[in-house]
Amino acid sequence: MKKLSIFIVILLISLSLANGQKKIINIPDIPGYITLKCDFHIHTVFSDGNVWPTYRVDEAWKDGLDVLAISDHLEYQPHREYIPTDHNAAYEIAAGLAKERNLILIHSTEITRSMPPGHLNALFLEDAAAIYRDDPFETIEKAVEQGAFIQWNHPGWKAQEPDGIPKLYDIHRELLDKAYIHGIEFFNYTEYYPNILEWCREYKLAVLANSDEHEVISENYGHFTRPMTLVFARERTEESIKEAMFDTRTLAYFYNTLAGREDLLRQVFEASISAGKPYYENERYEWIEIKNNSDIPFQMINGTPGAAAEFTIEANSITTLRIEKGSENPLEWDIKNMLTGYEEYLHVVLDH
Repeated sequence: MKKLSIFIVILLISLSLANGQKKIINIPDIPGYITLKCDFHIHTVFSDGNVWPTYRVDEAWKDGLDVLAISDHLEYQPHREYIPTDHNAAYEIAAGLAKERNLILIHSTEITRSMPPGHLNALFLEDAAAIYRDDPFETIEKAVEQGAFIQWNHPGWKAQEPDGIPKLYDIHRELLDKAYIHGIEFFNYTEYYPNILEWCREYKLAVLANSDEHEVISENYGHFTRPMTLVFARERTEESIKEAMFDTRTLAYFYNTLAGREDLLRQVFEASISAGKPYYENERYEWIEIKNNSDIPFQMINGTPGAAAEFTIEANSITTLRIEKGSENPLEWDIKNMLTGYEEYLHVVLDH
């Protein structure tokens, strides 16, 4: 019995330690910037979520995030019968634990209207309660007056766009003309909207991916990393994150896929990959090793004749590639899971 008691104590201590472990997301920094992992769209019991704000902080920390925005709905509080409406409460409750966890917490809310304009997050607020107006344009304007970054959420959400295709309405064009929209979700929860990459290029907007989680997040993603936005910031501070987002230094990251600006995608790939000189050859072939020091398995397609037409450079590993002698140097591929536009992939070259 004594041995059993000791075993139980050890087991409980082990579980406690395990619960305090933070996942490491291995995506390298790029020249001049650090790579921060961020979720700018998530809910708690203070709107239509089913978890407490501090739980969101612990989830984000364990999942390896650097930055979290709790973005409860401004106009929609289905729990108000039990939890009084307070648009700043979730941030205030979570802020202390976020500091203990070294997690940057962004003060935010979700402006929740019918389409158009739909749902938009106001990030980097001072007072979420102060922005509400009956008119959605005026609400967004009040958020911008506080210095907010406005993120258009799930533009093709089927509850508002039954065909799942995002559309620019007159109010969106007016908001864009006034620079009142600063980024768009390319990926939200389990959906993605490929045509918005063209809008982001045209209007110089940040490309974003977020969980929009309402339940316990670990129940939804299994062995996949939760959706997130990569922000390339000069420093690990809220001010630097905000500057980077307004400068569109972001990529959407979801289900082993990256989407966004071509220059940022290329820098992430180049920071992740190194190819060695041939280590062995015979009369017909030579072999090289390609090292990937990131969590992203790069799916190479449309390869140079004489090399593999399609293969995957697996995450955090070394991949061996056989090349026919006399093949072109450098070798060229497109990367299927690095999206620069609608059905457009990052094109890369590798010297060997």
